[in-house]
Amino acid sequence: MRRDLHAHPEIGLHLPRTQEKVLAALDGLGLEIALGKALTSVTAVVRASKPAPISAPVLLRADLDALPLTEATGLDHASRNPGTAHACGHDLHAAMLVGAARLLAARRDRLPGDVILMFQPGEEGHDGARLMLEEGLLDAAGARPAAAYALHASSSAPLGHFGARPGPALAASGTVEVVFRGSGGHGAWPHAARDPIPALGAAIGALQTMVTRRFDALEPVLVSVGRVSAGSAPNIVPDTAHLAATLRAFGDDAHRRLAAEIERVVHGIAAAHGVEAEVVHSEGYPVTVNDPAATDFVGGICADVFGPGRYAAAERPALVSDDIGRVLAEVPGVMVSLGARPPALDAEHAAPNHSPRAVFDDSVLSDGAALLAELALRSPRENSEERPLI
Repeated sequence: MRRDLHAHPEIGLHLPRTQEKVLAALDGLGLEIALGKALTSVTAVVRASKPAPISAPVLLRADLDALPLTEATGLDHASRNPGTAHACGHDLHAAMLVGAARLLAARRDRLPGDVILMFQPGEEGHDGARLMLEEGLLDAAGARPAAAYALHASSSAPLGHFGARPGPALAASGTVEVVFRGSGGHGAWPHAARDPIPALGAAIGALQTMVTRRFDALEPVLVSVGRVSAGSAPNIVPDTAHLAATLRAFGDDAHRRLAAEIERVVHGIAAAHGVEAEVVHSEGYPVTVNDPAATDFVGGICADVFGPGRYAAAERPALVSDDIGRVLAEVPGVMVSLGARPPALDAEHAAPNHSPRAVFDDSVLSDGAALLAELALRSPRENSEERPLI
């Protein structure tokens, strides 16, 4: 299943072929299935044979969507869809959750409560988790979940090693789009025009300096300019120049300050160059916060099932972001990382997630499925409203 999904990736909120494959893989397991309306999600409920009277459900999540890039791995099962590739491991996540569904369906008599399986499109910048929450994800089993868990594969982390950290684990994200507006002219007479390109160049460097001079060096914030565009010919001064950047931070206050500082810097540079600037901010994902008690629980389960050498507490949060943060803002839980670096590659030569050369070893599928199933089988299931605050 994983290799079939890898060879036929789909992007965004509407993944009809992927949804069809997930439904086919779940067929015959006796699950209660609901399909999304605003997106091609699949929500499946595994009912326990004899649930405890006060037992709340547990939620397990897998994201399904691919990335808009061209794969360059040369694998036999490489993407057959030009410009689309599973370079972030979501094909593994889907297959692992299907595996967990099969394990749990065969052990209904051991389940202390129901399990909600969340197959989510649109993680890569489309906020699919928000849409699933709006469509009633947390009420799919008739009661709010007591805990939520997700796994994320890494193409550069050691094969089969699990990791998590309590508290902020993944960053909040956002996007800023800037348009510098001047007036075009001939490249031989730039003094007769108002050239937006020098303003664009100055802004790229100034935004990096701003981070180091307006924020404490121990406060993790990040601005990365990922797209620039201007002009149509070498001898034409264009009317406009554009840049787009991603913003990352580990607190709402820092995120708001970052957006405000970018606005100040950009307008100041525009004024200095005699052009105007338009700045548009787009909200991304919130900080992903792992529940401390749930993180300790995950570490214990990993050690019990796979041995003490297979789990390590992550020392630092990661500046990547994920809309699982929206779920974990509602339900205590954990995002767990799982290394999937092929043994033939050392850390120096393994391409990271989101690279067109990222390769994942699918031997981790069974371990990922087993961990998700064990978490559902053993997770504390007190009603989330009654859990003590940590």
